Amino acid sequence: MMLQELCLVCLISFTLLVVHVGSTQPPFSCDSSDPSTKNYPFCQTTLPIIQRARDLVSRLTLDEKISQLVNSAPAIPRLGIPTYEWWSEALHGVTSVGPGIKFNGTIKAATSFPQVILTAASFDAYQWYRIGQVIGREARAIYNAGQAYGMTFWAPNINIFRDPRWGRGQETPGEDPLVTGKYAVSYVRGIQGDTFQGGKLNGHLQASACCKHFTAYDLDNWKGMNRFVFDARVTVQDLADTYQPPFQSCVQDGRASGIMCAYNRVNGVPSCADSNLLSKTARGLWDFKGYITSDCDAVAIIHNAQGYAKSPEDAVVDVLTAGMDVNCGSYLQKYTKSAVMQKKLPESEIDRALHNLFAVRMRLGLFDGNPGQRPFGNIGTDQVCSPEHQVLALEAARNGIVLLKNDAKLLPLPKATTSLAVIGPNANSAKTLLGNYAGPPCKSVTPLQALQSYVKNTVYRPGCDTVSCSTGASDKAVDIAKQADYVVLMMGLDETQEREELDRVDLLLPGRQQELITSVAKAAKRPVVLVLLSGGPIDVSFAKDDPRIGGIFWAGYPGQGGGIALAEIIFGDHNPGGRLPVTWYPQEFTKVPMTDMRMRPESSSDYPGRTYRFYKGDKVFEFGYGISYSKYSYEFTRVSQNSIYLNHSSSLRTTVTSDSVQYKLVSELGAEVCDQRKFIVCVGVKNHGEMAGKHPVLLFARQGNRGDGRPKKQLIGFQSVILSAGEMAEIQFEVSPCEHLSRANEYGLMVMEEGIHFLVVGDDKHPITIVI
Repeated sequence: MMLQELCLVCLISFTLLVVHVGSTQPPFSCDSSDPSTKNYPFCQTTLPIIQRARDLVSRLTLDEKISQLVNSAPAIPRLGIPTYEWWSEALHGVTSVGPGIKFNGTIKAATSFPQVILTAASFDAYQWYRIGQVIGREARAIYNAGQAYGMTFWAPNINIFRDPRWGRGQETPGEDPLVTGKYAVSYVRGIQGDTFQGGKLNGHLQASACCKHFTAYDLDNWKGMNRFVFDARVTVQDLADTYQPPFQSCVQDGRASGIMCAYNRVNGVPSCADSNLLSKTARGLWDFKGYITSDCDAVAIIHNAQGYAKSPEDAVVDVLTAGMDVNCGSYLQKYTKSAVMQKKLPESEIDRALHNLFAVRMRLGLFDGNPGQRPFGNIGTDQVCSPEHQVLALEAARNGIVLLKNDAKLLPLPKATTSLAVIGPNANSAKTLLGNYAGPPCKSVTPLQALQSYVKNTVYRPGCDTVSCSTGASDKAVDIAKQADYVVLMMGLDETQEREELDRVDLLLPGRQQELITSVAKAAKRPVVLVLLSGGPIDVSFAKDDPRIGGIFWAGYPGQGGGIALAEIIFGDHNPGGRLPVTWYPQEFTKVPMTDMRMRPESSSDYPGRTYRFYKGDKVFEFGYGISYSKYSYEFTRVSQNSIYLNHSSSLRTTVTSDSVQYKLVSELGAEVCDQRKFIVCVGVKNHGEMAGKHPVLLFARQGNRGDGRPKKQLIGFQSVILSAGEMAEIQFEVSPCEHLSRANEYGLMVMEEGIHFLVVGDDKHPITIVI
């Protein structure tokens, strides 16, 4: 959304909320003490929610119905229905970025976890779930305390981090569809109040999660092209195996109660006006049960910016008939009635949308009377910023930080260090630790403050006033580097370089940061430690190859516990175990237009492809890369099945690819056959180091056949294991050939191909033969 439009939406929302706060209307409906409403069928908790929602909608006038189609839904006093704000944010902690949450009462802050890209680097799905749980509990506590005006949170962001320049890549779990999908499921189950394994959620929602931005949304503002007019041209093959799987997982396995459709068009059609996307795919194929919101003012741009709809009324018709339910903004409030009066829009489409909207509010318990009498109503303010929640934020930062270089075992630094120089614009900035979409943290400790707790004689110079570093190397920084026993440089990016509405144009450190780093490293007594704060990858090839830079960390935006976590790792109180959830590309990659959505390479045009699955160019660091103070080894100890036979039925068609490989369609094999072909893989992992450590184990698959659009390799499983020094353990993976050994063909269909496939973990590989 353009900034001025966003401010207008916020002003409208705030005005409505002020009215809400100043009114005598309770923030819930169906109060047992109100005889005028308690006997309505929509207030009867024993009835099915679908029946209750239909009853409520049937009692509304047309004007009342239309009033409820926007994010700031006003009260309907005659039915005892309070105002409701659909727009709240909780990307990595509850925040007041949206108008639904205010930190203006007894609660002034909430637990601020690492930005999602760093949380993903732990490759720990259960930790992701625990983070979602905490966010959901704190959100409900804030609501119970009267500082929330809605319980629908527009997170997680599960778009694929396709291009390293994307300013919002920091909000995502990275470039891999499996990781992104599993993150979505874990977060959604946690925040909504489900169990980690799922299946226990019986209608009630602790808070509502929303999968966004549906779909193929990964460009904000790059070289004059912005997200409001961008038309993402995507092949059905790339949709099938890259862009859509995280959303399918979020809906089917996570059972998310919300979806947000994106600003951009996909193959010419605005996402919010695409019935194939919203109704046929999400609601039809995936059986989505929930509400669909537009991104803010995404309906307005369909007419105003994209010219897809000829009139405002046509835009309203397009989105409501496509399956969208609520508009962030005021467009539907302005133009829906005229669309009805012009007989372009049947009132039944409005009713359909309202059934979805009120059903979600009912699942949140907002039509069950006093909140103290319903599930989650007893979650109190003591849950917000509790010691346990803050410990989890610290754990998440510890487990995500990635060690990229440790020459000659420079790290960890000795605790007996007598003097330390800390240099860099990110060393003493609490705000930079948080990343975007962050709320006020419970506590704030900068990296400098945390390092000072280890070394009393710590001297600090920023070197540059800001990360843009336009002033060049600082003589004062070089001087303190000459005097200190050890030097830690805190460099990288911040929100002035990458954020919503701001994509990067290159992959280098901003300004003269590189000059500062090399000058300090040259002057220091010993090799220096470089810490990079950033959401997206940075080409630091110069540092990787410089022997005077002995250690490199990537710390993402590590949240409120990030400063302490970094100091603990640097001085050896924690063994780093994070692994990169994105490929780090060289600067040369910026020759590729950000607007090119293709995942697969094309040799005829020198297009290198994208992400570790398809990219054919040089890399600074690979997806999944990350070292530790320990060395780990892997071996396949048991594979329960070495051959997969698919010739069980002559009735199934066998087809041949263009390179003469036989295959069968997964859809024709059926669920029963696919379940029968699952097998167990056991991997032995050993810690050869002198420190205990938590280590993510990544299991990949690759086909013996190459080319023809096949991925180079594909992550099919990951687990974390905690091992003491010298300890060995065995971990188990379940492999489903239909899911893990298949690929999308050029028609977007998943196929199983004959021949040799390899399971790969570290340097060990194991062959699996598919027989057709």
